[in-house]
Amino acid sequence: MRKPGNLIILTAPSGTGKSTLVHLLLERISNLVFSVSYTTRAPRTHEAHGRDYYFVDARKFAEMVDEGRFLEWAPVHGNNYGTCEELLNEHLEAGRDVLLDIDIHGANQVQRKRTDAVSIFLLPPTFEELKRRLEGRATETPGSIQCRLERARREVLHYEEFDYVVINEMTESSFDELRAIIGAERCRPDCRKDRIADIISTFVEKKEKVL
Repeated sequence: MRKPGNLIILTAPSGTGKSTLVHLLLERISNLVFSVSYTTRAPRTHEAHGRDYYFVDARKFAEMVDEGRFLEWAPVHGNNYGTCEELLNEHLEAGRDVLLDIDIHGANQVQRKRTDAVSIFLLPPTFEELKRRLEGRATETPGSIQCRLERARREVLHYEEFDYVVINEMTESSFDELRAIIGAERCRPDCRKDRIADIISTFVEKKEKVL
């Protein structure tokens, strides 16, 4: 039986640079797919339904919650976000690694339900740098930026709950660390059972047939 893929959780305060790293990981690492979340927020200019998010209204989202279709869901900055468990399992059962980009509360929910998940917390180098990055995006109001910064002050305190911590000071070096983590997880014996069994079989002494 093929080993199911690895479920990889990536969490960070808003503005840390997570989206850029997610894009690089999906572009450069084979057999890695993105878990597309459901959300009630409106799409941004560059976003597409089914690629970046599944955009649904509040009523549809509530129906999915009632039906138990979400592995995790949480309100974030006034909108709801959730991960559909059925879609996630389809990828994992096909042997693909799945990258889950979610907030701290969603990550905690997944960690409780899926103890085999690999969790990574992405930290900004400093609070001031996080503030600079948020202001540089020019997509938020001053009030929204302040809200995200206050939330970040709370979120960073949870880093010890994760398997790995990556400090996103330089994009390329952070990418290298994330790629190394994914590569290391793929080298675990239970991820290579079939291949290992094939190799071990070549070491088994074969007796010659007696005519």
